[in-house]
Amino acid sequence: MEKTHSKTNDPAMLERLLFGISKRWIAGFAAKDAISAARLCLLFLIIWGKKILIRKSASEYLMIMDLLNANNILGCISIKPSQVGLAINYDLCLRNICEISEHATKAGRFMWIDMESLRYVEDTISIYLDIFKKNRRTGLVIQSYLRRSHSDLMHLVEHGANIRLVKGAYSQDRINAFQATREIDNNFSMLMRFMLDHFASDEILAIATHDSKLVKEAISLLKGREIIKSIQFQFLKGIRDELKRELVHNGFSVWEYAPYGERWLPYSARRIRERKRNIILLARSVIQS
Repeated sequence: MEKTHSKTNDPAMLERLLFGISKRWIAGFAAKDAISAARLCLLFLIIWGKKILIRKSASEYLMIMDLLNANNILGCISIKPSQVGLAINYDLCLRNICEISEHATKAGRFMWIDMESLRYVEDTISIYLDIFKKNRRTGLVIQSYLRRSHSDLMHLVEHGANIRLVKGAYSQDRINAFQATREIDNNFSMLMRFMLDHFASDEILAIATHDSKLVKEAISLLKGREIIKSIQFQFLKGIRDELKRELVHNGFSVWEYAPYGERWLPYSARRIRERKRNIILLARSVIQS
């Protein structure tokens, strides 16, 4: 009989322990787990977290839309361009997203295109605008930590783009990105105000932050406006549930960003690293469960 120990360095055991905590904001390993999680949400935003073959990755997005339809779930997909070819070739990525967009149109599903690290920004905006010409039910993520984002928004507004505004989850040098939390928050506020003043009622603006101060500012800015139905508040699955309930109670549209797949551990680590406050939010979400 092998001797057992109360302490272990077994990576698999540690990973299982971490997953037990992370499942608050991770929908699971497979599409069926994501669909099960979606049934529990008032509204649902889903992203696929696996990193495998590009062709299979593109096919997974098609499958998840079919599953949403089959289960009569209100939801949409959020695509990472690097997962469908941008890390290899621009044209490959464009072809795959075009295919996904055509399927989304047939399925009657809205589609978000994520923004990743700075090296992908220019190409991602170009791909988005190309897709947007054919499918107006497509949105793009803009990150407030990047100094270029105001200029990008000015360009995108001219095309009537749907925008999801986030703080950003990638490391970048101070030449291209704000470093201090205060600077990132101030830029988020400025970009949010700019969008509220320039987007039309048939467009979508998603305010994606767990920051109560910024959420309250958004609510204050929305008072007396006729565009509330075009505004979404988006959160990570399992984070700030009390704030989500409050927003829904006050008549706002709330969506959850629910990733799934085998790459949950690097994803969780990046989410924790992106802002120190996320550690507090994640700890609170576990305590409140």
